Amino acid sequence: MFTALLDANVLVPISLADIILRSAERGLFLPRWSPAILDEALAAIRRVRPEIPPSRLQARLTSMNARFPEARVTGFESLIETIELPDINDRHVVAAARLGHADVIVTRNQKDLPAMALRRWGLEVVTPDCFLQDMLDLFPQAILDAVADQARDTRRPSLTVEQVLASLERAGAPQFAADVRERIGHGQA
Repeated sequence: MFTALLDANVLVPISLADIILRSAERGLFLPRWSPAILDEALAAIRRVRPEIPPSRLQARLTSMNARFPEARVTGFESLIETIELPDINDRHVVAAARLGHADVIVTRNQKDLPAMALRRWGLEVVTPDCFLQDMLDLFPQAILDAVADQARDTRRPSLTVEQVLASLERAGAPQFAADVRERIGHGQA
């Protein structure tokens, strides 16, 4: 099955993480992450949303690990020193992707994960927008249902499908949101 390593910056915006993980729950791909990636996500969320209680943030990550126990990649540390990247702090992402047999790394950080450096490891980087667009093209009804479910399940505050799509635009998936709107407009929902 197609496998994607989810970088920390994809797990920080809740709307983006939610739709990606809903896609995984539907069996559309296998997610992967490492404890270091989850630690980075947790630190970033704390910076941008300091009002969220730490226990709630930890519960989110615990829930992710419980729902996707196969997603957790460990034991990749020996690979880190063999990876050359512009930012050495991103080497753990490539090492986890390689050991986790990922086909792609889903990230908003293409600059520090250049295609030339990843080719050696049989990996490529895709943005969350492109990843979700591919999922929509391959599994249109499953993704449209996931977006509708996300809107229906969102509380505090409740959101409409349009509000979910607007949130996804802000989170880095503008073309995906536009494509969903187009499909909804053509009665494919």
